[in-house]
Amino acid sequence: MKASPFAEVKDRFGSKEKLVDAVRDLAGEDLFLDRVNEDKGLERVSNKKLLHLHAVLSEVKERFGTRAKLVDAILEAEGRKDQGYRDRLERWPTPRLWDWFKSVEN
Repeated sequence: MKASPFAEVKDRFGSKEKLVDAVRDLAGEDLFLDRVNEDKGLERVSNKKLLHLHAVLSEVKERFGTRAKLVDAILEAEGRKDQGYRDRLERWPTPRLWDWFKSVEN
């Protein structure tokens, strides 16, 4: 049986605060669009969502380095070059871009 998100956070990071710090370290301007609520912040996001965000940001950073390179890979996989489509993709959050890339990669 799969461990609960709380148990996974405890095993991998020790505490939620350390997971939030790890996500913040990955979430630089080159990988993350800062759309977090100023009042609540990442501390109020569920463990499951934080684990998913950490996994996505880690994978994108490892494979591409930046969101811009991920957008380039999507455009190349789809065989598109138009600037309007690029602009639209650049407004998408990183997890959505990653899901889109996985669907067009195959």
